[in-house]
Order: sequence, then C-alpha cells, then structure tokens
Amino acid sequence: MEMENEEGAAVPPSPAQRSQRSSVSSTGARVLDVVVYLVDDTPVPLAVENLPSVSAHELHRGLRDALQLPDVAADAFALWLISPLLEVQLKPRHQPYKLCRQWPELLFRFTDCSEEEIAQDEPALQFRRNVFFPKHRELQVESPEVLRLLYEEAKLNVLEGRYPCDPEDGEQLGALACRLTLGPYDPDRHTPGALKTSLGEFLPPPRGHRGGGLLGVLRKRGSTRAPAPELGLLEAFRALRDEAASPEPEAQSRLHHTYLQHCHRLPYYGCAFFPGEIDRPAQGFLHRGGRKPVSVAISLEGVYIVDSKEKDQAWYPGVGPGLGLTCPCARWQHVLLGLRFQELSWDHTFPEEAAGGNGDHVLWLEFDGQGEDGSPVNKLLKIYSKQAELMSGLIEYCIELSAGAEVTPPEPPTGAVPSDHPRPRLQRQDSVVCSRLQQLATIDYVEDGQEIRRVKPRRTASFFTRQLSHGPTTYVPVRPAEA
Repeated sequence: MEMENEEGAAVPPSPAQRSQRSSVSSTGARVLDVVVYLVDDTPVPLAVENLPSVSAHELHRGLRDALQLPDVAADAFALWLISPLLEVQLKPRHQPYKLCRQWPELLFRFTDCSEEEIAQDEPALQFRRNVFFPKHRELQVESPEVLRLLYEEAKLNVLEGRYPCDPEDGEQLGALACRLTLGPYDPDRHTPGALKTSLGEFLPPPRGHRGGGLLGVLRKRGSTRAPAPELGLLEAFRALRDEAASPEPEAQSRLHHTYLQHCHRLPYYGCAFFPGEIDRPAQGFLHRGGRKPVSVAISLEGVYIVDSKEKDQAWYPGVGPGLGLTCPCARWQHVLLGLRFQELSWDHTFPEEAAGGNGDHVLWLEFDGQGEDGSPVNKLLKIYSKQAELMSGLIEYCIELSAGAEVTPPEPPTGAVPSDHPRPRLQRQDSVVCSRLQQLATIDYVEDGQEIRRVKPRRTASFFTRQLSHGPTTYVPVRPAEA
C-alpha cells in the first residue's frame, strides 16, 4: 500500500494497549464478525458481509448505528488500526481487511522492529478521536454519549502520561474524574484513606525529579517533602461546585465538557504522536552526546517535541498487578519545543539522500532562534524516525486543512496556560508545556542553502521551501549582514 502524504497518523505504542487482540473472526462463508474496540477496550461486534472489500467508512457507519451515536460522531471519531508497535488512523476509503494483511509490510517500513516482533504482532480496530476534528467544534458537542467517549479517551491519555500536565492541572482533572466516578463529594465516604487506594484511577503518574549526583543530593536536602497526592486531590474534589438542582445525567455531561475544556489548554491535546529521536547536546568534559527518544506530536495547529523519560514500573499505593488496574510506567515528560505552523519551515529526507546512502529518515524543523552571541539565527532540528515521511505528510495536510477552514480565535502561545489563579513566575517557567530550547542540540547555520555547517549565515531564503503559504507568519529567514 502506498502511504506517501497520507493523512493517516502513526503514533508510538502505549503501555495500556493490549498486544494480542484479533478484530476478525469467521462465522460463515460470507459473513464475518468484526470486533471494533472502544478506547476503554470495550468490544463492539459487527456482522459484516464481503469483508475484504468493506471500507473504513462503511465500518464506521455500522459502528455508529450499533452505538446509536449522532451525526457529529462521523467527524469526531475515526477508525484506527493499532498494535503495540504501530498505530494508524484510517482514511474513509481504506479497506481495513487489506491493511491487516499488509500489516507486516507497514511495520517493516515504518518501524525498527525485528522480524520476530513483526511476525508476532497483530493489529486491532479501535474507535477513537479523529486527529482532524477541530477543538472548537468539540466544544459545541452536546451529545452525552459522544462527550463520554471523548472524555474517556482524554482521561486515558492523561493517566498514561501521553498528555503531560503540571501537578495543579493534574489535581483539577483528577477531581473532575473523582466526581464522575464517585458521585458528589461526601465527607463521610471520600477521605484521604479512601482516595489513596485508587489514586491511579484519577491522577497521572507522579512527576519525577531530575538530576543526579551532587546536585541531586543538594536539591533533595534543601527541599521540603511534597504533600501526599491524595490530600491535594481531595481538596480539589471538595472545591468542585455541584448544582444541586441538576439531574445527574445533565451533571455528568457538564463535567465531561469541563474536563475536555481543561484538556484543551494542553497544546498537544488531540495530536497524533510519532516516535523519534533527537541529538543530545554535548555534555561533560568528554562532550558526549548521543540521542534521546522523543514523541513528536502533530495537530491542526502545530508541532510539539515531547521528551519522555521512562522509569521503572511503579504504581500508587494499593494500585498494581492483581488489583484490577494496569498502571503505566512512571514517566516525567515535558515539552522540548512547541512551534505553530506559522513559526516553522520543514522537510524530510530519506537515507539514500545522505552521503554514502547510509543516513537516516529525518524530519527537519527550521525556526527562529538566537545564537550564542544573542544575534538572530535560524535553527535546524533533526528528528530521526522511520515515520518522518508520515510526519511530513501530516504537517502538509494539516496546513491544507487550515487554509480552507474558517478563522478561529488565536490560542495562547505555548506555555501560557490560562488559569483563574495565575501561577508564580518560577512555577510558570517550570511548567511541562514550556519549551526547553537549552535541551536541544540544534544546527544554527546553513551556508548558501547547500550544505549544513556551523558557520555564519549566508542565505537570503529559508533552507527549506515547505512552509505555511497563506496568512501571516512569524518565521523570518536570517539575511546576511552587509559587508
């Protein structure tokens, strides 16, 4: 199958996903049972005739009928083929059965998996949020069932750490999840001890502390012990205001809506996620670098590079294997770089385009920055990934969509998360949604647009020609200084 410039989106595997799930079983010569999974792993069986020629659009319609969803669900959700190794959003014209047959080819092309891993992998069909569904339209949804499905997916992404959030935001989202799961606050039932045994159902993995060696020891000695997470969650739960006159179904829909609104403040909400690696800045006396794994999040608005630091398996007290909840590995994630499409130029290169033909699949991002002396330069960031082609195609398609879309009010810049209670300056700087350019190893200059070198800028145009071609842009190629 040809995948160039597809608006299908591939994202990295999630620890909560199941590795062995089949979506097709035979019940006769012509009729097959197709199982489509919701985000919470609820199976929805569909009896389908002539499955090899059935399109994703037809399956999507059958699923909406089975779930009795309104018309807005046709735009809000899409069918995905998922496995622990790869996830792909299907176009309406795609034929899921044929893609399942071609799954090993897709894994070989877009992942670095071994032959054994590819042979054992099996995809499943999942019904989840459409990457191309605008957030402003999501706020207009009134269907209780559509809101519930969107809420369940957003909550799962928060709890698994795919949507990094600050402790304050985590507590607010956790309090809303408590109210939706446990009902209105009751001081007799909802105590710190009661919440402590189920923290993993409401709060994202605890944010780790960076830094080792002497600096890490000094930091620990000089810091006070953080309060127990159940206390902050309980306080936020107690502070929620309930409208006593509202029937519970209406209250549930309102809370789902509020949860989604809060998630919209996270710049990577609704993104497609891709695995990748970037160069580490040279550190230490030996100037050792290497690469670090990242997630590349792409939405209708821009591109975000999210650092992910995997830890050992961990869970909250009372939550873990054998207790009915699969907990993800603890992560400490934050944004390394956030760029709107107006702020960047991009391209991707294939291995055969590198010297000697032994290079990598690379997505290049070019954006404004400052040199070591404070002078304006254009920075280049290399993202190594076998899915660079998919990322480039998705960026291009999102820009095309935004060109024909109606103008919506601009959102706050990255790191400026709106809040009723503004945080102190130092806390804002430490927010997970703030870019951390000092942790990026970028190439600052390009000579004549021909060869990438660390030299003085000598060009009058962007090194890449692919950029936003409509509307105002803030990205400006650096021009050479007058002799």
